[in-house]
Amino acid sequence: MERSFAKEIEQLKLGDGDVFRGEGILAVTKALLQSGVSYVGGYQGAPVSHLIDVLVQAKELMADLGVHVQANTNEASAAAMLGASIMYPARGAVTWKSIVGTNVAADALSNLASPGVTGGAMVIAGEDYGEGASVIQERTHAFAMKCSMWMLDPRPNLPSIVNMVEKGFQLSEASNTPVILELRIRACHVFGEFDAKDNQAPRMGLNSKSDSAGFDFDRLAHPPVTFVQEKKKVEDRLPAAEKFILDNDLNEHVDGRRGDVGIILQGGLYNTVVKRLAALGLADDFGNTDIPLLVLNVTHPLVPGQIREFCAGKKSVLVVEEGNPEYIEQQINTILRKADIQTRIAGKDVLPMAGEYTAEAVLKGLVDFFGDSEPNGVNLELLRDRAAKLEDATRTGRDGADVAVPGRPPGFCTGCPERPVFSAIKLLKEEIGDVHISTDIGCHSFAIFEPFSMGNSILGYGMSLASTAGVVPLQKKRTISVMGDGGFWHNGLQTGVLSSLFNDTDSVLVIMQNGYSSATGQQWIPSSAGSPSHTEQTSEIERTLRSVGVKWLRTVRTYSVDVMVDTLREAMTTKEGGLKVVIADGECMLARQRRLKAENAKLLEAGRRVETPRYGVDDEICTGDHSCMRLSGCPSLTIKPSPDPLRTDPVATVIPSCVGCGLCGEVAHAAVLCPSFYRAEKVQNASALEKLVHNVRRRVIGWMAGSGEAHA
Repeated sequence: MERSFAKEIEQLKLGDGDVFRGEGILAVTKALLQSGVSYVGGYQGAPVSHLIDVLVQAKELMADLGVHVQANTNEASAAAMLGASIMYPARGAVTWKSIVGTNVAADALSNLASPGVTGGAMVIAGEDYGEGASVIQERTHAFAMKCSMWMLDPRPNLPSIVNMVEKGFQLSEASNTPVILELRIRACHVFGEFDAKDNQAPRMGLNSKSDSAGFDFDRLAHPPVTFVQEKKKVEDRLPAAEKFILDNDLNEHVDGRRGDVGIILQGGLYNTVVKRLAALGLADDFGNTDIPLLVLNVTHPLVPGQIREFCAGKKSVLVVEEGNPEYIEQQINTILRKADIQTRIAGKDVLPMAGEYTAEAVLKGLVDFFGDSEPNGVNLELLRDRAAKLEDATRTGRDGADVAVPGRPPGFCTGCPERPVFSAIKLLKEEIGDVHISTDIGCHSFAIFEPFSMGNSILGYGMSLASTAGVVPLQKKRTISVMGDGGFWHNGLQTGVLSSLFNDTDSVLVIMQNGYSSATGQQWIPSSAGSPSHTEQTSEIERTLRSVGVKWLRTVRTYSVDVMVDTLREAMTTKEGGLKVVIADGECMLARQRRLKAENAKLLEAGRRVETPRYGVDDEICTGDHSCMRLSGCPSLTIKPSPDPLRTDPVATVIPSCVGCGLCGEVAHAAVLCPSFYRAEKVQNASALEKLVHNVRRRVIGWMAGSGEAHA
């Protein structure tokens, strides 16, 4: 059951005279509709998942406008959609998560950028960079430079973001080049408002279809025309893009009183830089600064004339460029040296070489830059004093400053159906010894943390099985690869399963079938139950595997830990060669609880009976061994002081966040632990008979307890 975006969809219907209020990524979604987009696609994934999720659910609005919306199975599929803009005057946009998505889409992007586009084509990449990221730390900027695609990095406020979406399509069409709109996590989730416009029906769309499909050999990404296309990138498209950037003031020049120094910064870092300047007394809260700024809302291409004009006459300029390598800083140095402008460029020498440019990092860099450049009229002693006080306030938590919090590594949700699989693997390893476990992108990668600490490699989404190709021949025991159902459909089937079958690889694959692409927000996947085009869940992956030739195949309920241990033991020890697949079947608990909450609310409203399972630990039986926790790591399973004054060890206890999955009891049974776990049923709107039985039981138990005390 996907999250409902009914409120967000209503915001998308706003028109002239209305004010849109909401998140940055939803502002992008609205801007697409205001730009007359013909088609939108994408692969789900934070921080841009709302864009495609909202549009998929806004069927009525999309139908009225004639906009085609498609949720793609991976980023390469999404990027290939943009091919519609090569031949036709159709505006298209696709979205995915940062560098990992761009890596997958790279082949299609190269073949899109070579011939160029007729209609505007835009990639919206959620730049998942820094401490809040869940991916490898690389920059999408490299792909923009490699493919000669233009990169937009708007200031993180809603009017700027919306303007850059609309201007981005115009830039794309003016230069016949696809563009990338880069949005950092904070930009995607920043809240604000902007003046809405009417949504525009696309020039070509579902309500205005074309009746022609002209052939143009020059617009195919195929030799020999690719050689001509490469020259056009530099000789035609680049100058056209530079002219459009200048004519439309896409980059912003903010004047300052201290003209002997300046700052060139990525648009996405504007808020952080200006706030830190204000903290140092060099700017106000309205963006007026003492230091001249060149805000690059377009970070590629740079316009040489604009860079030269800004830097000329200044003794020093700081380039604030997040991430490594310092592409922009290098380009600026090249532009200035070719023009024989001797302005000193500072950047990675005073700012961190890599990592997110947090407020603290930017503050230190600014102070070091001003200390080296000594701008006229700036009291450096006062500057350093203010910086020291800010640093001290941050460290101690005074004056409302952020306080450093302890590290909180991610983990499985309470009741997650994937947790018991790793409990089973942990039990199996006690029998057969250490095993190479190839992990994957997804919720199941949380098994790398305690109490499981499992995983020898993570190579990419759906790549776990493929990554064992070089390991299997080097290990005495079979390897275990873990893959989610989302990763299976993304590319695990092609790169892993088919390759293993083709090479007759003797290994074990565990597919976590929880019914959704859970780690990215519980979006539907091809095997989801109840999705718009599918009604079955369990049989789809199983049928697919059998159809491609998998012979050893088992489907096991994830919470049945003892059955899972037996199945994995068989897979690891059977004399049968080839690929062995275990489908671990269990619905995502977050989705299940969301579904049950709605269903139970309706039952209670109608006065119907609702039964909810809850688990607990008998204090008198629990030995205080706590092996149950070491085997499950459930957040609802913790310890408390023993009520027995003669026992010093704390006992296990189940806290109210328990969702009744039953894993604690299953683990205790499979591991032959103590029988201290019990199950109780919480009943609401109980029947008269149930109430009568309950009252009788209470009286009998009370009488027996009283009798016991009397005979003691």
